[in-house]
Amino acid sequence: MADASLGSQAAAKWRKKRGSLIMALHEIQDVKGYVDWSDAVELAENMDVPLARIYEVLTFYNFFKLKAPGKAVISVCTGTACYLKGNDKVLEKFKSELGIDEGESTADGMFHLQCVRCVGCCGLAPVCVVNGKTYGRMTPENVPVILNEWREVFKEN
Repeated sequence: MADASLGSQAAAKWRKKRGSLIMALHEIQDVKGYVDWSDAVELAENMDVPLARIYEVLTFYNFFKLKAPGKAVISVCTGTACYLKGNDKVLEKFKSELGIDEGESTADGMFHLQCVRCVGCCGLAPVCVVNGKTYGRMTPENVPVILNEWREVFKEN
């Protein structure tokens, strides 16, 4: 099954399990970082689920991405502790520095900006996470430093 698409691989694994559509979609996104149209079509055909149902799930849950995210996924926590400590200002600084809005990626494909409800680091609030690396006690002034750090990481690779 190595030659099969992700959609058909996920369908083969999950088709006989009741209520498994979300798990199949997670599996595709875990590999690619998003669920593209061709994988959704294959999943629909191989799981005998209407494509409209798959699209409904993909667009209802904001976790799923329909387009490839940037190389560095910036997750700004919007949980209560982070919000109360000013992460709304940090989010605005990311938006202005990158020239994108929440849920978008930069034109060069380097950064993707998203908001998450909580990252579980309330003691470090306000927090953002970039590709799994946590940054605590954020201020708007930290944003350019973090962006430059990640630009350097990708320059080296």
